[in-house]
Formats: sequence, C-alpha cells, structure tokens
Amino acid sequence: MTPVQGPRVLPGGWLWCLAALVVASSFSQTTAREYSPYEPTTVHVFYENTIHFTPDDSSRYDTPPVVAQDKGRVITRTIDLSSPAHPVRVIAHLAVRPIPKDERNMHDRWDRAGNVRLSFPGSPDIEVVKFITAYGGETVHDVDVTHLLPLFDGTCTFKGFIDTWVTSAWKMDFSLEFRPVENRENPDWVEGLISEENMSEEKLRTGPLTIQVDVPSDITRLVMNYLSTGHCTDGRGADEFESKHNVVTVDGEEVYRYKPWRDDCVRFRAVNPYCARWADGSWSPDYSRSGWCPGDAVAPIEIDLTGYLTPGRHVIGFYVEGVRPRDDDGHFGYWRVSSHLLGWRE
Repeated sequence: MTPVQGPRVLPGGWLWCLAALVVASSFSQTTAREYSPYEPTTVHVFYENTIHFTPDDSSRYDTPPVVAQDKGRVITRTIDLSSPAHPVRVIAHLAVRPIPKDERNMHDRWDRAGNVRLSFPGSPDIEVVKFITAYGGETVHDVDVTHLLPLFDGTCTFKGFIDTWVTSAWKMDFSLEFRPVENRENPDWVEGLISEENMSEEKLRTGPLTIQVDVPSDITRLVMNYLSTGHCTDGRGADEFESKHNVVTVDGEEVYRYKPWRDDCVRFRAVNPYCARWADGSWSPDYSRSGWCPGDAVAPIEIDLTGYLTPGRHVIGFYVEGVRPRDDDGHFGYWRVSSHLLGWRE
C-alpha cells in the first residue's frame, strides 16, 4: 500500500472550523471552500506526531494542538466535526513509522500494541483502529470505519497510543476520508461498552467485567463490535501463543464465545525488518497468535444481538476463560479488549 501522504487542502468546509484543520508545526495554512456533496473530503487528525516514553516529561515532543499524555505514549487532539447529511463511507488512514536511532537501528525495534481511539467524558474509549506495530518497520492501514459515523459529530477527542517503553519511538499519521455514496449504510446509534487494556486473571476472579447499557426505544437492530487480542508479559505461552475462550453475556446469559486466533502472520514478514530467526527456521512474526499479527490491524468480530437486546436497560458482561495467572517471577497473561454497540432504526 502507498504510505499516507502529507496534508492536502480540504475540498470542503462542511466538517469543521479552520482551527481544527491545522496542526501548528506540521500543517500548512489552508482555506476552507464550499463543500460539494459529490467529492470526498479528508480530515487530518495527526501528522508526523511523535509517540514516546519519557517518564518525567510527557510534553517533550508536543506540537500543539496535538499534546501527549501517559509519559508520552498517548497523543491527543480535540477537534469539532459535523456529520454530513448525505450517505458516506468513512475510511481511516493510519501510518506508523519507527524513528531511526542511527543508520542501522531504530529506537524501538519491538512489536507494540497500539490504537487510535475516540474518548468521550463518562464513556469507555472506542477504538477506531486497533493494531500491532511491526518489529521496527513502517506499517500503513486503510480501515473502513463507516459504522462509527454517528460519533464523528460535534467535539471529538482522538487519542493515538503505542505501548512503547523507549524515547523517541514512533511517528504517527492519522486521517479520516469521507467518501459520498449512493446508499445509506451508517448506523443511527453507537454506544461504547468496554475499553480494557489489561484483562487479567486477577481482574476476573470475581466474574465477568460488566456494564449497564440503555438501548433507545426506537432501535430495531443491534450489532456488537468486539476487538480482543491476547498477550503475555514474558513473550511465551499463554495468552499470546495459546488462545483462550472469550465470552460475552447479556443479562447473565452467554450469547457468544470464540478463541481469537491468527495463523497467517507469515504474510507480514516483509514489514518486520528487525525480527529474529529461531531454531526451527521460523522468524518472530511468523508465529500464530491470539488474534493479532505483528504489523497488521485487528478487525472486530461482529456479533448480532438483535434477538438478545430489546429497548431498555441491560447488563453486558465480558470474560476470558483460564487467563494465565501471575507466576512467582511476576509474569502473567492478559487481554486487550474493547467493544461497542451499533444500532439501526427501521
């Protein structure tokens, strides 16, 4: 795929004010023009922004209005959006690039969990794109996020995250492309359910993680998007290389279970330049894993809950069976899980 290019002049002014279109040190000045509903429109959220780990200075690489949190591992930007009145398809364009240390090395040569997510007060974050970096390589992802269109309206805070532990580490570009289409596919309602980066055995000892949700009275069709990847702190065994059942419940009743698994990771060896070769002849990115591959995005599982959720209040639970407990050396298995509901009116 072709890497995401630098900022372009937006062909329309129907989405947001000029201030939301400019990143101070990265974007050139642009002038909004009248929007044509028959032309695609691209909004750049992040461009050449640095993600790093600096315990005493999150702001070391800030380029306002993009600022960092969590010791630099999260970059954030708030912009004002307006949802279009006509049908569109929304494509998220994401590019992640390691920062060179010298001619032969990168600062961060490891595969790292990451995401771009939407953050709203009082609600779990919603993952727009979930991904794993390559071993010190550049990756580019084009992801259809049309189902999240109802959220791209009003004040939106985007967060870009990579689970790095070095500085500096990665550069991130992220944009949303709105492509007019003839037929409407967008849902009418989206509700965040869970955003858990460390679903461990300790957190699940008392049972599933639960959340209450109120389904609007006019919603007639409901689909859950569920994203889950298994990991371990020492890079061996469960829960990264031995998958476990993920279970979803509605009002205490099990409605779905599956084992996240990817057995096609060898396809991504070319984007993993710093991977190691093992005694069996395999390279690090080749191994099958619990729902992810180094260098690829993670697609959500779609679960139709129309027959289980009716208008009104419900309790939805999330559980992973048999997560590897913490051992004497402090290592353990854990899962990165997020989920949201999509609803359609008649």
